[in-house]
Amino acid sequence: MSGQQRTERRKRRRLKRWVRLTLLGLFLAAAAALAANLFMTEEAEEGVQNSAKKSTGQNNGEQPVTAPEAKPVSASITISAAGDFTLGTDETFAYTGSFSEEAEKNGLSHFTAGLNDIFKNDDLSTVNLETTLTEATEKAVKKFRFKGDPGYTQILTDAGIEAVNLANNHIFDYLEQGYEDTKANLKAADIGYFGYEDTFMTEVDGVQIGALGYEGWEDTAEIRDQVKADIAKMREEGAAIVIVHFHWGVERSYVPEESQRTLAQFTIDEGADLVVGHHPHVVQGIEEYNGKFIVYSLGNFMFGGNRNPADKDTYVFQQTFQLEDGKVTDQKEIHVVPFSISSRTDRNDYQPTQLEGSEKERVLNKIIDVSNQIKESNWTQYMSSEPSS
Repeated sequence: MSGQQRTERRKRRRLKRWVRLTLLGLFLAAAAALAANLFMTEEAEEGVQNSAKKSTGQNNGEQPVTAPEAKPVSASITISAAGDFTLGTDETFAYTGSFSEEAEKNGLSHFTAGLNDIFKNDDLSTVNLETTLTEATEKAVKKFRFKGDPGYTQILTDAGIEAVNLANNHIFDYLEQGYEDTKANLKAADIGYFGYEDTFMTEVDGVQIGALGYEGWEDTAEIRDQVKADIAKMREEGAAIVIVHFHWGVERSYVPEESQRTLAQFTIDEGADLVVGHHPHVVQGIEEYNGKFIVYSLGNFMFGGNRNPADKDTYVFQQTFQLEDGKVTDQKEIHVVPFSISSRTDRNDYQPTQLEGSEKERVLNKIIDVSNQIKESNWTQYMSSEPSS
């Protein structure tokens, strides 16, 4: 082989080595890129899987990550309260002039004709149902035992009443059977109830509102413990507004007892937004305490327990609550709306009628006067003369 041929062969070997090295380099680079791509893909898929696990609270034993809660709503809520609704009568009373006769003669629409839609124009209405709605016949041994036809639930519906207090001294007039029948009939008519072991919660414009009811004859440690626990539980369940009804006081007394005041103030201190009362059959005053209102007695309202009570004055108490970010603000607006329990003065026709003119002023001044017997009526500064509409 000549020298020139050996030189050409060495050149070809160097060229082949360079090609092989180049191809090896390209192969290694491609392999590295492929490995990196596979790693990134697996990492991305794992991230997606972990994200999915977080959204369902299933992230390998770690604490679940929940989405932030929606911002609480702001709203304006008007709540009404009225006194005793005795939709029926004592069966020992004479039939003439009774609640039952009025229903027979004039129909159930008679009883709500004078309300002026006051309970329909608010957001929530609560009253004290001081009767049984039952067909039971076995009665308690006591002086007065009230009973109404189960169909009288239609009166509450026609009026615009959403919920009733059952914690009072007449709900067991027909014993346990009458009590259970009353609750069943209310439930069938889609009317809420509260008192004793039952609580009421509803939602209005995104705001949770709760109601509680008690017999409050004395301010005892036992009832305080119950009130405290019930309000706390209701708050835990999301109630932004808590209304508490008490059946208490002395019949025909216009001034609350000291035990009413101390129990009411305790209830406010434990978180109630409004305290309302009934039982005395006459109106008692209103007190502002720590920025909240206590309405000691709303009196009778639609009262089948007496065909002609001497004092027919009553009223509806309304409060409009302003909420920002789900919390009740310090802004206060109340409406004190005078009524008579009857559309006529010579007897009780069981048709509560909103008062106007001089009679309206008389009853309003009466409420202010009995309030001043508790303490100065500074609550009048928050009062609007017109009910919510």
